[in-house]
Amino acid sequence: MFLQLKNSSDLVKIMDLQELIDPNRDIIHAKDQEGEEEQETDLYKKAELVFPSGEELPRCWVDANYRIAQMA
Repeated sequence: MFLQLKNSSDLVKIMDLQELIDPNRDIIHAKDQEGEEEQETDLYKKAELVFPSGEELPRCWVDANYRIAQMA
């Protein structure tokens, strides 16, 4: 799966989907997609990532208390 950095058009390849959808994790492992060679795995904050369409990540992926906030 690929996501885009918010402040640029750079794509990153998500290394572990479970890590991405875990709302208790703020930082995930991904690889920058620069050039033709495989890049080293790096750490990225979920808050800096969006889908390539520009859509934000689902709230249940980034906020462990999303259900409580919906009830209030």
